[in-house]
Amino acid sequence: MGFAHTSITVRDMEASIAFYERWLGMRLERRHPIESTRADIAFLEDPATGALLELTWWWDKQDWNAGDELDHLAFYVPDVAALVAEARKAGVEIAKEPYSLPGSATKLAFLKDPNGIWIELIERTGKG
Repeated sequence: MGFAHTSITVRDMEASIAFYERWLGMRLERRHPIESTRADIAFLEDPATGALLELTWWWDKQDWNAGDELDHLAFYVPDVAALVAEARKAGVEIAKEPYSLPGSATKLAFLKDPNGIWIELIERTGKG
């Protein structure tokens, strides 16, 4: 037994793969269509942890609300402020500016991926 992966539905497979590779350091592991379910899927792997993210693009799905069944995805990053600044320059939507948790050295921020999914960025700079 063990956790396998998280899957999110995407509007644009190419933009989504590029986002997770560029901004979060994930690597495309495999990608293929599934005729029986009429969908394309892509698995991206976090090289640091081996965790998998599955992106699913449904051929016939036109309307959907991002995040209805998913709150957010969280990633550890070395420098929250620097990543947010670079993402902003590239036109990535910033959902919540960098901030620190009360009584903690942990810094957080949130981006939105191309599908409107909130992406939490976590920088651990000390205990807490």
